[in-house]
Amino acid sequence: MKLHVRTDDTVVVISGKDVGKKGKVLATDPSTGMVLVEGVNIVSRHQKPRRQGEAGGIIEREGYIRASKVMRVCPKCSKPTRLAHKIDADGNKTRVCKKCGANI
Repeated sequence: MKLHVRTDDTVVVISGKDVGKKGKVLATDPSTGMVLVEGVNIVSRHQKPRRQGEAGGIIEREGYIRASKVMRVCPKCSKPTRLAHKIDADGNKTRVCKKCGANI
C-alpha cells in the first residue's frame, strides 16, 4: 500500500477522537497503512521493569492510526491539503500543494 504521507511531514487528524490535532509523522508502516503521529492517539502501556534499577509503571505514548485519517498540512499556506505531483524539466517528480501550488 502506498501512503500519501512520509516521515517528518506535518499532518492534521481529520476524523476520530483526536480530530483537529496537528503533529509530525514519527513513523510510517506501508504494509498496514498506519502512521505514528506526535501527540495523537495516546495509549497507556503497562510496563514491568526489565533490569535492576529500571522503573516500571504505566507509560503513555503514541499509538498508530490509519493514514486515511490524516491530511498533509502545507508549510506555506498552513492549510490541510491534498498533494499533487509535478514533473520538473529535469524529470524529477516533486510534491506540490493543491491549494497554493508551493513545493512541499
